[in-house]
Amino acid sequence: MSDSTASDLISTPLHALHLELGARMVPFAGYAMPVQYPAGILAEHLQTRQSAGLFDISHMGQVALRGDGAAAALETLVPVDIQGLAEGKQRYALFTNESGGILDDLMVIPRPRDDGQGLELFLIVNAACKAQDVALLQTLADRCEIVPMPEQALLALQGPLAVQSFARLVPQAAGLVFMTGRWMDVPTPTTPIRIYATRSGYTGEDGLEISVAAHDAERLARLLLALPEVKPIGLGARDTLRLEAGLCLYGHDIDTTTTPVEAGLSWALQKVRRTGGARAGGFPGADRILSQLDNPAVVTRRRVGLIGLDRTPVREGTELHAADGRLAGRVTSGSFAPSAGGPVAMAYVATEFTAPGTTLHAQVRGRAVPMQLQPMPFVPHRYWRG
Repeated sequence: MSDSTASDLISTPLHALHLELGARMVPFAGYAMPVQYPAGILAEHLQTRQSAGLFDISHMGQVALRGDGAAAALETLVPVDIQGLAEGKQRYALFTNESGGILDDLMVIPRPRDDGQGLELFLIVNAACKAQDVALLQTLADRCEIVPMPEQALLALQGPLAVQSFARLVPQAAGLVFMTGRWMDVPTPTTPIRIYATRSGYTGEDGLEISVAAHDAERLARLLLALPEVKPIGLGARDTLRLEAGLCLYGHDIDTTTTPVEAGLSWALQKVRRTGGARAGGFPGADRILSQLDNPAVVTRRRVGLIGLDRTPVREGTELHAADGRLAGRVTSGSFAPSAGGPVAMAYVATEFTAPGTTLHAQVRGRAVPMQLQPMPFVPHRYWRG
């Protein structure tokens, strides 16, 4: 980054630690973020798949909704069952617009307030969308209290040894299963560090996402990096990990032009919010989204996974053509996938080309690169469900 660019960016509470660890910093969603450390993206990717990696995701937004009407209010913005969500159970959700497009994806979990004053809905939203998301949530202010939490940092500890290593510090962490969370205290030689941890993440691996006060973030990060299994990981490896896991990146694989059905996210819409359900509809874009769910034939394109049949990586925006030359779709994310052993991509393609095993040709520098449709994830998920 140039000095002028760097001065315009927001720093996370771990900025000094990133520099100390030799990170290469880049602009991302208005923040200065580590894209890689000296070991490099490939080593960081494999570290996370084989052991445990620590990610700074403090650029993401954290918001609490408080009040008895919070769950019902939030359901007016998302096509997801929030009222039926049990305390300590996390759920993936989507903000939609009136045309059924996706404004953002987020995580929601009802949790006890740390001050003992009842429950709140704890939301984690994407960095690039958090200002608009908070503004959207403020439309619910007559039904619940909206509490942005910029004083909180967020860390992700991911990998097959992540929870095992963290549990040496906090044994109760081992009792969490995928998509559950709880308050915990991390012992230290001085004062304990108060955290809220969920067993979740965006790499396809087991792991934790940890909300911690910004003033305690570096102290916690140093404790975690002192564990022999844990190394720091940057945004470069985070992207290849989530792509191998078949997970969407907002602004690339999902946006305001894509519906949950087209994006292959219908699983996130519970039966109670669908046609015939007790609380069907009532969210922005319901007519279009429910029509697509009820009548799959009206869906003209879908998100698919592709594997390269040669070693050429295919990047975002690349056109995909059928064997007869017709334009079939475009790539939204693509990279060499270290654990999958070759190039992979996600794309939106016309419905007629979505059968598994279909071969399409990516146009890369004037050359037709063959890619074959394959169900995602490209690397199996290893979430711990108990």
